[in-house]
Amino acid sequence: MKIPNFKAKLRRYQKEGVCFIENRDGRVLLADEMGLGKTIQTLAWLQLHPELRPVIVVCPASLKLNWEREIKTQTEKQDIVILNGNNPTGRFPLFRKAIYIINYDIVKAWEKNLKKLKAKVLVLDECHAIKNRRTIRTKAIKRIAKEIDHIICLSGTPIINRPVEIYNSISLINPELFPSFFKYAKEYCGATHNGFGWDFSGATHTDNLHKKLVGSVMLRRLKKDVLKELPEKTRTVIPMELDNPEEYKIVAKDFIKWLKEQDPDKAERAERAETLTRIEILKQVAIKNKMKSCIDWIKQYLETENKLVVFATHKQTTQAIISAFPEISVRLEGGMDGNEKQKSVDRFQNDKRTRLFVGNIKAAGVGLTLTASSNTCFVELGWTPGEHDQAEDRVHRIGQEADSVNAYYLIADGTIENQIIELLDKKRKVLADVLDGRTLLEDSSMLNSLLKTLII
Repeated sequence: MKIPNFKAKLRRYQKEGVCFIENRDGRVLLADEMGLGKTIQTLAWLQLHPELRPVIVVCPASLKLNWEREIKTQTEKQDIVILNGNNPTGRFPLFRKAIYIINYDIVKAWEKNLKKLKAKVLVLDECHAIKNRRTIRTKAIKRIAKEIDHIICLSGTPIINRPVEIYNSISLINPELFPSFFKYAKEYCGATHNGFGWDFSGATHTDNLHKKLVGSVMLRRLKKDVLKELPEKTRTVIPMELDNPEEYKIVAKDFIKWLKEQDPDKAERAERAETLTRIEILKQVAIKNKMKSCIDWIKQYLETENKLVVFATHKQTTQAIISAFPEISVRLEGGMDGNEKQKSVDRFQNDKRTRLFVGNIKAAGVGLTLTASSNTCFVELGWTPGEHDQAEDRVHRIGQEADSVNAYYLIADGTIENQIIELLDKKRKVLADVLDGRTLLEDSSMLNSLLKTLII
């Protein structure tokens, strides 16, 4: 399959996914497990059909910038419009060839404007967000979808475990497949009356449901199904939106002004230390302003029912994450004794209810076995590729017999973190072996390269 001007190289199963969408005229439920590239497959099909514009992409707020990034990096140049806020003001931009990106929370506020687009394609990412047919967002999306010919729903959540959550998406794609919600609920959701109302939270005849969906609208592959096609590790940068970008800009402007007055190439060790201190302040402002987006992303990930290992560098960051998920998380930081650390590891490895491991990248990044998950994410960055490589390897199963590793980097968009991740990636490509953990003070090339990118 040749897709004109599409930059990503598709794996065989991803090409099959694009063919599946094509063969069903763009009305599908793409339910691949997280990390297999549902976004890329969707964009590849959209690239096949440049005539099908405008496109509306509805996704969680934490994924809006990621959709923008993927569109820009993988497809030919096209207009992208990101819609924000609950109070549309001014003239609505009507671009007939554009892709519009909006989050579920504000769809109702923009409903009239979205209808004016006369969109050709509607993409619902993490479509279980419309699982409740009575919510305002679900009703608004149903009204918008009535006038759209092609509807692509994306969800990595195990559908056969919670059949009720996917009904609305299925009914948008093919309303004739299950025309009656109540009949569907009785057949597949174990519908029972508890004396106060109907309970649809069960799961019955799931094998039959799976066969019916696969034979009609759904394509679902697990990582284990396509393991031979996957690399040992897949690293993905996920841009995070800042709560207060103006605060970051003020601090960044002050730092760059100071930096231009210095000569980083001739800096003495004391001056270098001051530079590092100022960089650290800038990083902390970025981290503080992306934490809400990071926690939203982690929450979205945990809906897949998989476990996750999260790495950070500061205690306040790990504590913020633990506080957001107190009942399902464990931590491992410097200062904990050996017994405490082992208890955290054992709980994560053996307790199904403990689904989140939050660790300091230095204290938890070496010597631990955290293979209850094959997915990790970095909320903060260290200074050498080796730190990250070793941390990623905590979830790596030797020999790739069971799984491959997905490493997600949650990067504050438009901040110093962009430059750091780019430099780390360049350095990783140059080095053949894992670094020995030198500090930034000893690694002048890394610091000087970073300062040059900031001044430019």
